[in-house]
Amino acid sequence: MKLEEKIVVSGTLELLTGMHIGDSKENVEIGGIDSPVVRRKDNNQPYIPGSSLKGKIRSLLEISEGANPESKFRRKDYPQDSLIPELFGASGDDGLPSRLIVRDSYLTSEWAEKLSQSNFTDMPFTEIKFENVINRLKGTAEHPRQIERVPAGAVFEVEFVINIFSNNDGDNIESKRKKYLQLLKKGIKLLEDDYLGGSGSRGYGQVKLTTNIDNPVIKKVEEY
Repeated sequence: MKLEEKIVVSGTLELLTGMHIGDSKENVEIGGIDSPVVRRKDNNQPYIPGSSLKGKIRSLLEISEGANPESKFRRKDYPQDSLIPELFGASGDDGLPSRLIVRDSYLTSEWAEKLSQSNFTDMPFTEIKFENVINRLKGTAEHPRQIERVPAGAVFEVEFVINIFSNNDGDNIESKRKKYLQLLKKGIKLLEDDYLGGSGSRGYGQVKLTTNIDNPVIKKVEEY
C-alpha cells in the first residue's frame, strides 16, 4: 500500500445554536460551573476536538447504513459494501488504517477577538445556561445546574485530510478520491441536520459547515 496523494478539505463551522462539548472537572468549586466546556491549555479558548467531530460524523454515517449498533469498529460489523471502515478505519484481524484525519477546530481570529471583548458572555468566550429537571408530579423545577456553552454565531476553522493509497483493490486514484469525498460530504450533511456536542435534543449544537469539499486541494506525494 503506497500513499499517492492527500486531499485537503478546509473551511468553517458556524454555531447556529449554543454548543457544549464537555471537559472533565478536576477541581470542583463551590458555586462553580456544573458542566464546563473543553478549552485550549495555551489561551483558554474553547475548541472542538477533532475526535468529537470525526466520531459524530462516523456515528451518523453508521446509523444511516444500519451498521451494528454495538460495533467495535470491526469491519464485519458493517454492510459488505460500506466505505465507512475504509475511510474511518476498522479494528480486528481484518482491520484497516484510518484514511481520514480531522484536525482540532479553533475559533477564527475574528471570533476569538469578538468573544474576548463581548459584554454578553458570562465567562471568557462562553455563556452559561441554567437548566432544571421538572418534577412531573409537582410541576416544580428541581436540581438546577449550570451548563457552559460556546454561544451561537461563533465560527471555528475546520480541516479534513484524506490519504489516498494505491493497492490491489482495482480502484484507480480518481475513483477513490470521488467516493471518499462523497462519503465525507454525506456525513457533513447529516451532521448539519443533527447536532454536535451534548444536549442536542434540547436545542444545543446545531452547526453549519462551509467548505471547499466540491473543489478540495489535492497534494500529490511528489510535491512534498
